[in-house]
Amino acid sequence: MTDLNCPNCGDRIDPMIAGRRHVVCPSCGTSLLIEDEAVREAGQAGVMHDVPTLFRLGDTAIVAGDRFRILGHARFSYGRGWWDEFQAVDAEGLSGWISVDEGDVAIQAPIPLDHAPRGTVPPALGAQFNVGGERYHVNEADEATCMALRGGFDEDLAVGETYRFVNAVSATGRLLSGEFWPGGRAWFVGRWVDPFDVTVERGA
Repeated sequence: MTDLNCPNCGDRIDPMIAGRRHVVCPSCGTSLLIEDEAVREAGQAGVMHDVPTLFRLGDTAIVAGDRFRILGHARFSYGRGWWDEFQAVDAEGLSGWISVDEGDVAIQAPIPLDHAPRGTVPPALGAQFNVGGERYHVNEADEATCMALRGGFDEDLAVGETYRFVNAVSATGRLLSGEFWPGGRAWFVGRWVDPFDVTVERGA
């Protein structure tokens, strides 16, 4: 689906994000969940306070020659602060996430659950496990609440919903993150990136 109008206000959704599972109307802030060519409202998108960010919707991030088009922007609070998650697609159209937290940047892609750590409960701080031939240990375990959404996403996010998460690192510096919510979980693998190695082409 690439031709989509908001059922709440009638504004046209950018075709670049209209094919995502979850999109946010830029005019009225209504969240829309797209299921089997049907569209239903999924609440409001929250307040995205206007602060400087590394990326904006429509920008292209370039990291080590790889290009990532920014399609969605989600902000999460974890009590002592907040961080930004940007849904992006690479040159082949594969989806991933770019996280920006107090200047730290990470690029990650989802991994199939049959290749991820087992269990529906987040592993404890200090836990160790093997994924993809590398051994990881959990160095962060916390929870975060979705504060605001803009753009389009491959998954159904909800403002106000709280997620439990863990971050784990390998000896080679690889980053593995797990997210847990009632009835579901997701895992992502990637790497930390020096923000000075990231260049940005501004979108229109």
